[in-house]
Order: sequence, then structure tokens, then C-alpha cells
Amino acid sequence: MISFDLRDRVAVITGGAGVLCSVLAEEMAQMGVRCAIVDIVEEKAKEVAARIREAGGEAEGFGCDVLDKKYVEACCDEVLAQFHKVDILINGAGGNMPMATTGSDNLFFDLPVDAIKWVFDLNLLGTVLPTQVFGKLFAEQDRGCVVNFSSMSAFTPLTRTLAYSGAKAAITNFTQWMATHFNQEYSKNIRVNAVAPGFLHTRQNHYLLFDEIGNQTHRGKQIIDHTPMGRYGRPEELVGAVVFLCSDAASFVNGVVLPIDGAFLAYSI
Repeated sequence: MISFDLRDRVAVITGGAGVLCSVLAEEMAQMGVRCAIVDIVEEKAKEVAARIREAGGEAEGFGCDVLDKKYVEACCDEVLAQFHKVDILINGAGGNMPMATTGSDNLFFDLPVDAIKWVFDLNLLGTVLPTQVFGKLFAEQDRGCVVNFSSMSAFTPLTRTLAYSGAKAAITNFTQWMATHFNQEYSKNIRVNAVAPGFLHTRQNHYLLFDEIGNQTHRGKQIIDHTPMGRYGRPEELVGAVVFLCSDAASFVNGVVLPIDGAFLAYSI
């Protein structure tokens, strides 16, 4: 029987205090997932975990720098001490920065190497290192599920976001490589997939999409004009795809990148 049931499974969610992953954690906890909220800011991770517990779910917050393997290993030990197992790894840590993005005051020729490296490291190494640590645990227990966060910019680079687009394309490639590697070298029962969110409307990007009186900005209009569903996504609309990829219903789904984009990727004029 096909099952989407994730009750009592333990999910480690990096970037768990961020906008998207905190919503994801809260929704999955309501489905019975036991959530380890991992974030570089421990206090924020614990705040998300506290909200989940107040709503009747089970969660703990952990501070961790995903760019330092020793910290990730220590975090893994803490999670195991608390939950005694890990079934799912969701690599949600990532992001961009203005200095790695081109603009009228930040030409491509002048982009600082440190800024480009920071974005690449946070997104790519911030996915690879947790997968090394928790993936080793999955190999030892002969089962596990990894869900990475790619992006629309991995398929077609978005204007201006040089480093972010490149890093997300690397995550897409890594997802496919890791799915194959785990199966060929360690276990047929480990799956590695990714989601590729489209344009989701959050408090953090509202100023990019709407002006002070609520009208669409030029960039916001471009996005909507190229999204056949004619609207922005909501953070909670990521949940169903992630649940599917983590569940037994996706038991033969491996090495895929699932767009959640209102058909943005499918559009062509």
C-alpha cells in the first residue's frame, strides 16, 4: 500500500530557523515527524523548536555551522543522543548576498572573490558536509533519505545572481551524483533528491516584489508574467513535495530535482 505516513521519523533540517525551513519543520511536525532544527544561530533554532512543541509536536533546536565538519559531526552526536536515530536529512541551509550579485553599482568585473566564495561555500559545501556526516550514518544503518534545496536559477541562471545561480546548479548536479554514489557504493535503500522552489512570497523578499503602496515592482511583474499560474508561491506549498520525497510513496524516486514553481520553468514565449 502506498504510504505518505512519516510519523515517528526523525528529520534533521539545516537552515531550520530560516523562513522556508521553519515553515517546513512546523508543518512536518504536525504530521508526526520528530524534528531536529539545526541553524547557525542556536537561539533561533530553539525558538522554532519551542513553537513546534507548543503546537503539540516534537522538536529540539541545535546550533551548528554547516561549513565546519567538526561542528556537523558534534551536532550529529547531539541529535542521536536526543532522538536515538535519524531517518531524513533536509539540507535547507543556503542563501545569497548583495556583494555577489551584479548591479549598477556592482559590476561583474568587480565582484569580490570573497563574496562569490561565501555564496558558493554556504550553498554547496553547506549541503555536501551535512550529507557526508549524516550520509555516513545512513550507510551504516542501510537506509535514509536526503532532500536538498536547489532553485529555479539552477535550470536557467537568473539575471544578476551569478554566484547563487552557479551554486544551486552545483547542488542539482551533486544531488544526482550522490543518489548514484550511495546506491552503487553503500546501500540501495538511500535516496537523494532535491526540490527547486520557484518564486515564493515572504516577508524577506516583499520589498523586491512590491513597492511601498503595494504595486508590483518591475522585477515582480517579470516574474508573474513568466509564471503561468499567475501568482507567487507560499512557503507552505513546499511541504507536500518534501513529504512526498521523504515518504515511502517515493520509494523509487531517486536523483530527481522537483520544481515547485507554478510552471515557471515550463514557460517559453
